[in-house]
Amino acid sequence: MNKILNQALDRLVDDIIASYHADERTERIGHAFLPSRNAIVRILEEVRPLLFPGFFGHKELTEENLKYHVGNLLVHLGRDLADQIRYCLCAAESGEPADPSQSRLQADKLAHEFMARIPKIRGMLALDVQAAYDGDPAAKSIDEVIYCYPGFFAITVYRIAHELLELGVPLMPRIMCEHAHSLTGADIHPGARIGKSFFIDHATGVVIGETTEIGDNVKIYQGVTLGAPSFPKDERGRVIKGYKRHPTIEDEVTIYANATILGGKTVIGKGTTVKGNTVVLRSITADSVVAHEKPRLSVRSKQEDS
Repeated sequence: MNKILNQALDRLVDDIIASYHADERTERIGHAFLPSRNAIVRILEEVRPLLFPGFFGHKELTEENLKYHVGNLLVHLGRDLADQIRYCLCAAESGEPADPSQSRLQADKLAHEFMARIPKIRGMLALDVQAAYDGDPAAKSIDEVIYCYPGFFAITVYRIAHELLELGVPLMPRIMCEHAHSLTGADIHPGARIGKSFFIDHATGVVIGETTEIGDNVKIYQGVTLGAPSFPKDERGRVIKGYKRHPTIEDEVTIYANATILGGKTVIGKGTTVKGNTVVLRSITADSVVAHEKPRLSVRSKQEDS
């Protein structure tokens, strides 16, 4: 019996390996330089104590130990971030570059450039957390928003990932944002451009596409999609990339639950309110209210319906 099982196992192993060779698109055999998703998620947890001192990680901070604490965090973050950036660069080049020392230098430079942007990210997040507190009557404190709100967590990860993308780091920004997506239900592409004081209420089901542009003081609710209506294809039937596919949302717009706004040429004008469950496929002028006609509720007895 064991001999038969071993023979079956050998055949299965051979079949699986043959499938690897038959389609190399879904294997990376021989490519040692791959980033670690788990390590990149840990990097997010290393960045958050720098963004929100006293909230995450070591909480007993004083003016006396603060400088040592921040310096220690930066040393660890710089090392871990540079390692994973290097692996991301190598993965993007499909293997170890011709000059490994140069790739290490580039990764170190990108890691330090990102860390230099932490004060800027903190400034943006301070406005985002205030927008959440001001915009949600259920919010009892700023602390509650930072600790508990999934929308704010998704925005925090987006702000981090967007800066890395702007620096030219491949793959890592998507890994970060997809991690936040898996935890919060909010799918924000790191390539989207989002202004100051942004608030996502409830978060679940929100989709913000890569070429979306969002102004300042914008508030959106759960289930909102800022997407593309269709994807043109080239002569070989492949989706064309690199053009603006997603809408532009100007300053002070509010978009209520389950609204869908599609199209790269669609602009929602400043101060507009988009009511829930609406579908918008064209531009809307400033200071408008967008809503479908009010549906009529029908109530009848079960006898009448039979």
